[in-house]
Amino acid sequence: MTESSLEHLDHGAHNCADNCGNANIAIGVLGAGGFVPQQVRTNAEVADDLTGVTPEWIVERTGIYQRHVSSSGQSASDLAVEAVRNALHVAGLDSSDLDLIIVTTSTPDELGPSTACRVQALLQAHQAVAFDVSAACTGWLFGTRVAVDYLCAGTGARCAVVVGVEAYSHFLDSEDRATAVLFGDGAGATILGPVPAGTGFSPIELGSDGDHAGDVLIPAGGSKHPASADTLEQGQHVIHMDGRAVRDFILEIFPKAAATALRGAGLTADQIDVIVTHQPNPVLLRSACAEAGFDVDRLVIVGDMVGNIGAGSVPFALAKASAEGQLHSGDRILIVGFGAGVTWGSTVLTWGNGGQEVER
Repeated sequence: MTESSLEHLDHGAHNCADNCGNANIAIGVLGAGGFVPQQVRTNAEVADDLTGVTPEWIVERTGIYQRHVSSSGQSASDLAVEAVRNALHVAGLDSSDLDLIIVTTSTPDELGPSTACRVQALLQAHQAVAFDVSAACTGWLFGTRVAVDYLCAGTGARCAVVVGVEAYSHFLDSEDRATAVLFGDGAGATILGPVPAGTGFSPIELGSDGDHAGDVLIPAGGSKHPASADTLEQGQHVIHMDGRAVRDFILEIFPKAAATALRGAGLTADQIDVIVTHQPNPVLLRSACAEAGFDVDRLVIVGDMVGNIGAGSVPFALAKASAEGQLHSGDRILIVGFGAGVTWGSTVLTWGNGGQEVER
């Protein structure tokens, strides 16, 4: 089996007056791509490491059938650069066209320098400004807001890429059922630049609440708890998650974030054609969507086959939905993200004319 990728092209617009006061520039998505590593970890393989867990139990509780994992030596930047290349290809652009590279991730190559600088080097895009944005699973929305504002700020920049990527498999305890059944590796990228008005993003709304920073975290390895023999022995370098707290947060924030996006776009729920969100797991996602009063049939699901790929999940879902013909010109797409921190964000994207290409 070859490495898998998903590509699509969308011509959408974001009126800069929404975020930065320049009504003469419209910023939209010129192209997007997704990428997952070749190796698949099945539910049977996950269940083998967990006491009292079967493949059927995982599907019943999460809706996840498999997830992709990076090979030895394959880092977040390796996944990210493939997604960016796919997005550039469908946009008809080259890495030399990029003025800005934003990487959003919770699993960087190293604490410093930024993973975006690693991606810049791999792309040989030395003319681009490169930096990371850390907002966990909401990262793509945070990064997109930053990129739109940057392109509207009179810097002369015209083309940006926002790539969400996670290499979670390097930070998992295979014997922790709260995390081992959920997380996978993957990336999604979007190319942003000037486009005709009439489609594209409504205002991108963001939020954070640091009182819940401990709900999902990797406890050690930073300046608060530096790496040591003790932190390694205590398993403090893997993801720790309070599953119940995370579930409660998602069920609470989903309807609020969705309502904020609808108000910003001047729309009602029945005017939404497609819903694309962060993908914690399909079972929870469908429950949150239904409790918020939305038609679950409008929800794009990718987590069943890739698991939770964090900051990569929203752009990956957009790419996959387009590639499979789920998106049509004029469709209004509600986008909602939520993640550790805790963080959240939302917007409405009106889809433009576009094509798609799939590589497997």
